[in-house]
Amino acid sequence: MNDPLIDISNLSVKYGNISALKKLNFSIDKGDYIGIIGPNGGGKTTLIKSILGLIKPNSGEIKYCGTSLKKSNIKMGYVPQINDINRMFPISVKEVVLSGRLTKQIKPFFRFQDEDELLALDVLKTVGIYELRDRLISELSGGEFQKLLIARALTLDPDILLLDEPTAMIDVMSQRQIFNLIKKLSGKMTIILITHHIQMITKHVKKLIYLDKNILAEGDPNEVYKYAYIRPIHQSISNKYREVRNNV
Repeated sequence: MNDPLIDISNLSVKYGNISALKKLNFSIDKGDYIGIIGPNGGGKTTLIKSILGLIKPNSGEIKYCGTSLKKSNIKMGYVPQINDINRMFPISVKEVVLSGRLTKQIKPFFRFQDEDELLALDVLKTVGIYELRDRLISELSGGEFQKLLIARALTLDPDILLLDEPTAMIDVMSQRQIFNLIKKLSGKMTIILITHHIQMITKHVKKLIYLDKNILAEGDPNEVYKYAYIRPIHQSISNKYREVRNNV
């Protein structure tokens, strides 16, 4: 039996005295399309950054195909939250996508290779913004900018694509386009997606995780959705009903 693509064991992360993740355990297999939901401050972004190696855990470990990140050959693409990016920087769409190829330190008189240029144009076609390649990023709509960030991540030809709320702060039509694009990509690579748009994502992902510092529910998207949102609503209505009866 092959090792999972990512295997997380007893992972705990703290910011000072505040716990972000507590003894988290789960695995990601090749070809998975996993949605991660949960409250603000529940550790969703911390989890993705830990997988990427950007945050060092306080305890526990993450294995990549049974070994460390440095020893593995796993390529990971990352799409950060849109509010983490300076959209007013004077740079073109194609230049941003090409920057995804800069995996090593830049030397003097550096130039991109022809294959980098061709790949950048190819991923722009994949996400549907090829015609915007020479436009400044400050001129893009929210949906176009999210497609740009996805295109940049795809230049690495990743085994796993991690996206942190890629449909935040964009209109409903653009949200649908982004989700459809990610669904298409899920046939070619493993996808981990953080989102608050639960109803849209349940029909796309293979598995849903409800995370609040630890995994409270995991599995079938519809069942996890019921656990996370429908059950609390029913419980709240029931509690209100009891309060009214007690006050009669």
